[in-house]
Amino acid sequence: MSQQYRSRPLGNGVALSEAYDTALLDLDGVVYAGGHAVVHAVESLGTAREGGMHLAYVTNNALRTPDAVAEHLTELGVPAEPADVITSAQAVARLMADQLPAGAKVLVVGGEGLRVALRERGLVPVESADDDPAAVAQGFGGPDLPWGRFAEAAYAITRGAVWFASNTDLTIPGARGIAPGNGAAVEVVRIATGAEPQVAGKPLPPMHRETVLRTGAKRPLVVGDRLDTDIEGAFNGGVDSLLVLTGVTDAAQLLAAGPRYRPTYVDRDLRGLLTGQPEVSEEDGGFRCVGWTAAVRGDALALEGEGDAIDGLRALCGAAWTYAGEGSCELDAAKAVAGLEL
Repeated sequence: MSQQYRSRPLGNGVALSEAYDTALLDLDGVVYAGGHAVVHAVESLGTAREGGMHLAYVTNNALRTPDAVAEHLTELGVPAEPADVITSAQAVARLMADQLPAGAKVLVVGGEGLRVALRERGLVPVESADDDPAAVAQGFGGPDLPWGRFAEAAYAITRGAVWFASNTDLTIPGARGIAPGNGAAVEVVRIATGAEPQVAGKPLPPMHRETVLRTGAKRPLVVGDRLDTDIEGAFNGGVDSLLVLTGVTDAAQLLAAGPRYRPTYVDRDLRGLLTGQPEVSEEDGGFRCVGWTAAVRGDALALEGEGDAIDGLRALCGAAWTYAGEGSCELDAAKAVAGLEL
């Protein structure tokens, strides 16, 4: 059960794949990065699926269609059907269809995934502001999206078209590192027009609504690598979450997280689905997880003990989040984190 103020990661005596009926898995940084499977992802997901857990793939990346994503996952060794994939393109298309008449023209700034999702909702993608679109839909278009597409969006918006964005992730992980995401492109259009888009993707409610409608999940677990989309989206939806450290979030960012960004569980990678989670207990002014104890000493976090480093990070979360309360922890964590090989 989700809570408004989390002071430490929770423990769970059974494997998460048994405690929850559906894993709502982010893709970039969780299942794959730059087109290649993240370490331990394929075998972990296979084991969870064989044990009866429903796997749904929920991505803010609006570039590819569910068919293309499912094909890619299957090629990586993670069998998936298009119906298992939920994208921010689908969420924004539903949001738009709720507000626009059937057959309305929509200027598309993005890829094929966005065009397909719009057509499924009875909307008509167009390419020019001179086509008199009723709205603009902006989604991630990949590294080769021409600069002129942003100008076309600006023309349409300043002429009165309603602006929608699939998501506002500023970055996206890839094989070579962190690259600009759709949020960076949205900022270009925002600066040019002074307008504000309606946004559908994580962490906002339209994406959670789309996911629940398509999966029918009763006891979902959100699994992600980003605090500001995956984990905050779980918070907004009132469901539990697992943060994996295979994407953009590092240990220092996790320790500094405010209440909306604190995951229910923390693990290195998707192997965390297959295990129970250890308790983080408060003992003698510190927080203990298995062989580690973390505490606040002066203006810094301190960690002592031995064993699996991820347990040390869980103990540090207990100390940092409890100290911060309803705020963000600003204690120096560099020394404590430096001693962990995550």
